[in-house]
Amino acid sequence: MTYRHLLSPLRLGPLTLANRLVFSAHLTNYAEDGLPSEQHAAYYAARAAGGAGLVITEEHSTHPTDWPYEKLIHGYRPEAVTGYRLITEAVHAHGVPILAQLNHNGGQASGMYSRTPVWAPSPVPDPLFREVPKAVTVAEIAEIVAGYATVAGHCAQGGFDGVELQCSHSSLVRGFLSPVTNRRTDAYGGPLAHRVRILREIVAAVREAIGPDRVLGVRLCGDELIDGGTTIEEAVEIARMVEAGGGVDYINTSIGVATSTLYMIEASMAVPAGYALYISNAIRRAVRLPVVGVGRIKDPMQAERALAEGHCDLVGVVRGQIADPDFLAKARSGHATDIRSCLSCNQECVGRMGLNRWLGCIENPRAGREAVPLAPPTRRPRRVVVVGGGPAGLQAAATAARRGHLVTLYERHPGTGGQVTAAATVPSRAEFLDVVRNLLAECRRYGVDVRTGAEATAAGLLAEAPDAVVLATGARPRAPHWAGDSPRVVDVRDVLEGRVEPAGDVVVVDDLGFHQATSVAELLADRGCRVHITTAAMVVGQDLGITLDLETFTVRAHAKGITQSTDEVVMAAEADAEGGVVLRILTHTTGAMSERRADWVVCATHQAPEDALWHALRDAPFEVHRAGDCVAPRRAHAAVVEGHRVGERL
Repeated sequence: MTYRHLLSPLRLGPLTLANRLVFSAHLTNYAEDGLPSEQHAAYYAARAAGGAGLVITEEHSTHPTDWPYEKLIHGYRPEAVTGYRLITEAVHAHGVPILAQLNHNGGQASGMYSRTPVWAPSPVPDPLFREVPKAVTVAEIAEIVAGYATVAGHCAQGGFDGVELQCSHSSLVRGFLSPVTNRRTDAYGGPLAHRVRILREIVAAVREAIGPDRVLGVRLCGDELIDGGTTIEEAVEIARMVEAGGGVDYINTSIGVATSTLYMIEASMAVPAGYALYISNAIRRAVRLPVVGVGRIKDPMQAERALAEGHCDLVGVVRGQIADPDFLAKARSGHATDIRSCLSCNQECVGRMGLNRWLGCIENPRAGREAVPLAPPTRRPRRVVVVGGGPAGLQAAATAARRGHLVTLYERHPGTGGQVTAAATVPSRAEFLDVVRNLLAECRRYGVDVRTGAEATAAGLLAEAPDAVVLATGARPRAPHWAGDSPRVVDVRDVLEGRVEPAGDVVVVDDLGFHQATSVAELLADRGCRVHITTAAMVVGQDLGITLDLETFTVRAHAKGITQSTDEVVMAAEADAEGGVVLRILTHTTGAMSERRADWVVCATHQAPEDALWHALRDAPFEVHRAGDCVAPRRAHAAVVEGHRVGERL
C-alpha cells in the first residue's frame, strides 16, 4: 500500500483514529460576536468528509483578559456550547473525532478589545504588540487554571472528543515555560521545574473537567528561535515532564514564536518542506506518548515519509487541507495527482487574517465558503468559450465544466499559466506554478477542451457563436509616466519573459510592494548584476510582511549584495552618454532631489488591462463575461475568485 503508515489506525488515549492525518489548529476568523458559527461547522466538516483522521479546532479563549484579535472564540462564555454542538455534530457525521484547542495568549496580545491589561508571567513586552503586560499574581494564576477547566467543561458539553492545550507559539503557558518571558522568582519561575508548574496544574484541572473518556493533548514549542528562548533540549525535558505527570494522551509540536519568529511557524515556499520535523523527532525519541509532527508538509507522500522515517506518529497538515479538503480521500483512492496542492504563498490564509479578514485560499475559492451552497449542475449544458489560460481563465473553465457546460479554452501562447509561468521562474518561487498545474488538471478532469497556441479573435468568436464567452485575457506592461524614451527602462515582465537581459548596475523600482520587484532583483543578482531596489514606500516589498516572506527575502538580499532605499519617488529618467539611465529622485520625507545612475532600470509598476477583445465583443449576440486582470490588474487570488464566480453564474 502506497501510504501504509499514513492510512494506518492509531490509538490516542480513549480514541482510535482511522489514519494519521491531523487537521491541526489554526486561526480562521470565522467567529461571530465571539462565538462559533455555521461557517466553522461547514469548514471543519469538509475536512472530515475529505478523510482527516483527527480535526483540532482553532483556539478557544479561556479568560476575558485574552482578546488579541477581534474574531476570537470566547470559550469561557456558556453560550459558546450551542455553537460547539453545531461544529461537533457536523464533524461527527463523517465519523471523525474532533478536539478543541484551549488557549490564553498572555502577553502576546493587546488590551485594544478587552480594555484591560494583558496578563503574562512577567512584565516583558512582546515585540509586535509593544504593550507592557501585567505580571499575574498567584491568585490570578489560580484564576487562569480555573478558566481552562471551565472552557474544557464547555467543550465536553458541546460534544468535543477532547481538548488540546496550546502551550506553543502564542500562549501564556509558553510565556511561563520560556526563560525569556518568565523572570519570576517565586514557585512559578526560575528553574524549569518551577516554570512547568502552571502547565501541570492546568493539565490536572482540565483532566478532571473532561474526565477519563476524552482526549487531552499538549502542544509544545520545540524551538522559539530567539536568543535565550526555549531550545529543543529544554523542550524535550518539558515533554518528559508532561508525560511523567500523567493525564496527557499525546504531544503536538510547533516551532517559533507567533510574533518574533512568526515567519517560521507558517513558513512560505522559501522554506523547505518538513523543516520542523526535527522537533517532533527529538521529542518522540524521549517520550512514549504519540507525537504530532508539522512543518509545511504539502502532499501525502511527504506525510508518509515523515511517518516511515520515525519523525512522528501523526502528521499535521493545515494549508494542504485548506487548499484541498479531499487531500486524503484522493490519496487513498489512488488519485494523489488530482490533489490541489498548497502553494505556501500565504496570500489568502495568513495574509487575509493579518488584515482581519476570514481565512481563504488562493487555490480553493470555496475555502471559508463551505456553508454557502454550490450552484447545482446545470440541466441545460451551454457552449462556453474561455479566452485566456491564466488562473482566471483556467478557474472559470474548470468551474463551468464542473457544472456541466461544454467548455473550450483558447490560449494564444504555447502553454497555459499566463504571468504565473514567468513569476515561477525566479528564486524561491517555483512552487507558485502549482496553481497552474492544479487548475489545468481540474480542467482536464471535467472535460475542458484546452487549445494552446490558438489565438481567439472577435471575428472568430462571432463566427463560432457560443452561448457565452469568458474573457480572461490578462494585462500588459505599461511604462510609468516618468520613463521617457530610454530603451533601458523596462518592465519586470520584459526580464522574466526573456525580452531583455539587463547587466551591470541595475535599479529595480518597486511600486507594487510585492514579489515582482524583490524576486526579479534576486534573479538579476544571481546573474551577476549589481542590484539596488528603490521604493516610495517605507519598506521594500512591504506586503511580503503580510505573507511572511519579508524576513527570508531580507536575509537572501543581504547575502546577494542587493541594496535598498525607501521613501524615494522616481520623477524622471534620462539616457546618458554611456547608454545608461539617470534617474531623478525625490525623497518625499525631506523634499530633497537627487540623481542615481544605472545601466538598466527595471520597473515593477502597475499594468494595463488587456481589454481590446472585451470592447470588440460588447455588442455580441451572446453573453460576454470578464475575469481577472483584464477587468483590473491585481494579484492571482483575485483572478481565481473571479474566475470561479463567473463559472458559477453561467
